[in-house]
Parts: sequence; structure tokens; C-alpha cells
Amino acid sequence: MILNELSITGCFLLESPVWGDDRGYFREWFKFDDFAAHNVGFHVRQANLSMSSRNVVRGLHYSLAPEGQAKVVTCSFGTLDDVIVDIREGSPTFGRVEIVSLGADQERGVLLPAGVAHGFCVTSEQAALTYLLSSPFNGPMELEINPFDEDLAIAWNLSGEPIVSEKDKAAPSLAQRQASGQLPQF
Repeated sequence: MILNELSITGCFLLESPVWGDDRGYFREWFKFDDFAAHNVGFHVRQANLSMSSRNVVRGLHYSLAPEGQAKVVTCSFGTLDDVIVDIREGSPTFGRVEIVSLGADQERGVLLPAGVAHGFCVTSEQAALTYLLSSPFNGPMELEINPFDEDLAIAWNLSGEPIVSEKDKAAPSLAQRQASGQLPQF
């Protein structure tokens, strides 16, 4: 597995070979030893799977859990655009948006450090995002930022009207979260 740092501090593109034949394909998408070889610590505390339809936008979600919450994500079915926003106050890349296209048959995943906001949109008929979390879900500490925040100006790759939860639609902007002191520190 190859780890290449993206434009957001602590965020990595993960590349691992896909081995295919007439039966399908196989890919190792997380190897603890490869992370350790790059001096990246990550311990899995929870694993999630999200299945969504075309034009679904999920996020932007983040955690203020005291222990932090890093994620390793990959697309296990279909295609999607993974969106990462650095919302860590004091980070040299604060406010930066990174979009990584992921597909089930591609060699890619993403490591998101604790404190960044995460979302995605589905670009195929259906897609599944599989992710590992470094800390378990903690309801009161899980927050969101509006995915259509005009200041962030995320270029969502949609072919029709976005399908978004009411909670995400009603989420505050990054500036509102910052003004209320609800952002993680770098």
C-alpha cells in the first residue's frame, strides 16, 4: 500500500493494487503495517457501510469526540466523489477542500485525520462507502456543516437534483460553526 499526502495536512490518498481475473477482482484496502511504516497510527474502533443512490449527498460530518475520530474510507461498490474539508482551527490548510474520486474497482482509498469534515456524493446508479473509524459513534459529539455552504463552494459532481437529509440541509455553515466555537483544534 502506498500513502501519498494530499493538499490537506494529515490527509492521505491510499493506493493498493487491484488483482483481477474472470471471476472479478481483489484488493487489500487497509494494512496496519503499511500505515505504521509511514509513521501513521490508526486503530480501528468501528466499521461502517453506507449504500446510497445517484445524486445522494451525505455530509459534511465531523466529530468533536475527545479522543478524535480519524477515518479510512474506500468505495466498495459503484463510484462516488469523496469530499474532505479541513475545519481544524489553527491548521495551515484550514478551509481547504479536497475531492477524491473513488470507485470499487480502483486502487484508491483515503485516510482522513481527526478533525476534518467528511462527505460524499454518488456518481453511479448506486454506491457503497466502506469506512473504518478510530473512535466509535458518539451522538452528542457528532456535528455537521451544510454541504452547500457558499463560502466552501464545493463542486459536487451531480447529474440531477441533490438528495440530501433534512439534517444536512439545515446544518450551519462553517463560519457559523466557527463563531459558535464548535470546531476542532489542530
